[in-house]
Amino acid sequence: MSVLAENKKAYFNYEILATYEAGIELQGFEVKAVKAGQANLTGAFALIRGGEAWLTNADIPAYQPKNAPASYEPTRTRRLLLTKKEIKEIVGKMQAKKLNLVPLKLFTKNNLVKVALGLARSKKKFDKRETIKKREVQRTIRREAV
Repeated sequence: MSVLAENKKAYFNYEILATYEAGIELQGFEVKAVKAGQANLTGAFALIRGGEAWLTNADIPAYQPKNAPASYEPTRTRRLLLTKKEIKEIVGKMQAKKLNLVPLKLFTKNNLVKVALGLARSKKKFDKRETIKKREVQRTIRREAV
């Protein structure tokens, strides 16, 4: 399992409560681009509409832009492949606890591209400040240990 793209902002802006693994419906040249590490999940989010899950605003450029169709849009909405049971579970948790569905990373598993989704609650400003403080303390401890 190799990580191809990671949404580092999601870990900073959200408290991740549960994770799910979903397949993603991509075109051939998009698969090549993702495996080459050209995908960007910053600012992306997932929606559930009509009993299906969708990944919105994920930037996956064409592997070779000149060979891609002229109408290709890198930030198009892509379908996520989840079971109906998983979708019902996610919808129930999202409505009950007011959570968001956020893509965390793109990775390969058995040569297929998968997306790790997280049920997340937004962090407040003081939570983010505390995260920054912890990071700074860890950094100073590592410096002094060397």
